[in-house]
Amino acid sequence: MKKSSFWLGVLGALAILLMVAQAKVLINAAGATFPYPIYGKWFQEFGKIDADAQINYQSVGSGGGIRMFSEGTVDFGASDMPMTDEQIGKFKTKPFHFPTVLGGIVLTYNIPHVTQDMKFTPEALAGIYLGKITKWNDPELGKANAGVKLPDAEIVVAHRSDGSGTSFVFTDYLSKVSPEWKSKVGSSTSVQWPVGIGGKGNEGVTGIVKQTPNSIGYVELIYALQQKMPYGYLRNAAGTFLKADLESVTEAAAAAANSMPADFRVSITNQPGKKAYPIATFTYLLIPSKIDDAAKKKAITGFLHWMLTDGQKDAAGLGYAPLPKNVVTQEEKQIALIK
Repeated sequence: MKKSSFWLGVLGALAILLMVAQAKVLINAAGATFPYPIYGKWFQEFGKIDADAQINYQSVGSGGGIRMFSEGTVDFGASDMPMTDEQIGKFKTKPFHFPTVLGGIVLTYNIPHVTQDMKFTPEALAGIYLGKITKWNDPELGKANAGVKLPDAEIVVAHRSDGSGTSFVFTDYLSKVSPEWKSKVGSSTSVQWPVGIGGKGNEGVTGIVKQTPNSIGYVELIYALQQKMPYGYLRNAAGTFLKADLESVTEAAAAAANSMPADFRVSITNQPGKKAYPIATFTYLLIPSKIDDAAKKKAITGFLHWMLTDGQKDAAGLGYAPLPKNVVTQEEKQIALIK
């Protein structure tokens, strides 16, 4: 009898656990690597608030996030690059873009014996990535770095090899400051790079730069901070050399917020203003405007409300800039439009 009671108890406990597991609302999402640190924290914290919701996120890059969202293999996507009209046109019901946080793209480098912070002009940066500026002691680099002994060494260029929102933001900036870049290369998550070595993800670009003397690459600000990588100043549209930080990234968003389109698809690179860092970006969640599953709709809209309020408090501590208040207000109105 005791054995029977024991096994009945075990079976009962398993049945309860199974019922709890079945009651969980499982939501799958995928996309940008740039916001992964804060998304990971957010989804975990929201799971404590809404015990019925479990959000699983795959950090596969913006290109992968848009593709998986478009194919319907995830409940929502994530991208640093807004979807194009062509991509949106493939949906029966137009998806919504929800900006989540802000970040910046920085230039990191490995120049032996140079300990000063490098300064880059838009002309120098475009020249390096076009393959026209090939040595560190080029006069264009020398003008902005007076007093720095730059070596007579070939520049090794690193870029992303995967479809990347970071690449989109970087090439979007180059397209704005260099007519030659715009006409020859353009902006996208993946482009035909004129020169350089490709690395997958921030990790790949970082590995190339760390292991290769006289190299340069672009990575997200949060990643550079976490890895304690050197990164340079960049001359902005007002002619000011700025080193990316939360304040200068926020300033870029503030300059664009007043003319924010209703669907939030906007580029904030190369914004005017003395304090605006020039390679800044919103990053987005891509949310269906119609969610048939009532439980998933409740969980997703609940998360969006929480993300725009309490969730924003986590941004600065993880190296991201929080959203401007007027953008949050507009997004709250958009949540109400999800059917």
